[in-house]
Amino acid sequence: MAKVDYHRDLKQVQSDGQLALWLSGGNQHAPFDRIEWFRALAEHCVPDAFIAAACDGEDFAVLPLRGASGHLHALSNWYTFRFRALCSGAERPLAVLAGDLAGKARRITLSGVPDEDGSAALLERAFRKAGWLVRREICDSNHVLPVAGRSYAHYLASRPGNLRTTLKRKAGKLDVEVLTRFDAAAWATYEAIYAESWKPEEGSPAFLRAFAQAEGSAGRLRLGIARCGGQAIAAQMWTVEHGTAWIHKLAHRQAAKHLSPGSVLSAALFRHVIDTDGVELVDFGTGDDPYKRDWMEFVRPRYRLDMLRPGSPLNWPRLGRDILRAGLERLAATAKRG
Repeated sequence: MAKVDYHRDLKQVQSDGQLALWLSGGNQHAPFDRIEWFRALAEHCVPDAFIAAACDGEDFAVLPLRGASGHLHALSNWYTFRFRALCSGAERPLAVLAGDLAGKARRITLSGVPDEDGSAALLERAFRKAGWLVRREICDSNHVLPVAGRSYAHYLASRPGNLRTTLKRKAGKLDVEVLTRFDAAAWATYEAIYAESWKPEEGSPAFLRAFAQAEGSAGRLRLGIARCGGQAIAAQMWTVEHGTAWIHKLAHRQAAKHLSPGSVLSAALFRHVIDTDGVELVDFGTGDDPYKRDWMEFVRPRYRLDMLRPGSPLNWPRLGRDILRAGLERLAATAKRG
């Protein structure tokens, strides 16, 4: 029989030997699946975090969640590329967990869920089986580059002509460094550049620094800095693991925009992860920023799953709106066909 547990203190997960082993770096190959990621989110960004887990023999299903007052959300934030249930294989533990969560919440909203690996479909099936009403819709996009065995030179030759021209004209004016370890001085340089960039205020500098330090210790950090005349004008943070390069942060000083330092630095990091690290995929995270299309070749949808308990009166206004919207959409479709 499956056993369900809830861990409000994420440090206690370490005391659950099987669960800790499943969420360890040895089993998970992306930052957003490891217990260290969720613990850092809980410490720096999300105070109401917890781990919901179901165990059925050697099979596990884990949902990192946050929230209270009957409405739970995915344990994620602006640094998270994607969110998914962490399952060891069998679907039954996730269905059991979905059923048990019915006693904890009237609504659960999970955003940024992928489906190229079947994650969105798996969650939808499990929650429907447990009696939840599930609405699934696209909420974001994810730009990726499958390297497909190409060298950097081969890849660059397929980029848009305007990008290749920019790199040819500007690359020689800048000095580029790619660090594969955490360096406090280099990180201070990144933070200073970010403060003078076009980017909004950093969501949680403490979280990002802690993440960069951990990735540096594990040998996964790729921190790029571009300089002109000795002055640092652009910085980017990437990580590399299990054949994927993840592009987390990029920024350049607005005053140096005419030198295209972001493009030049990106090119250097693409060269490094393709030719030196030998990655199979480059993931540019979420968001449909136009500049991503110059570097990436495919766009994958990210889904929002909104699960509601039909017996909760607090859900009825939302359910009524959904029914009305569905009716209007059917009417519009009928009118269009007619």
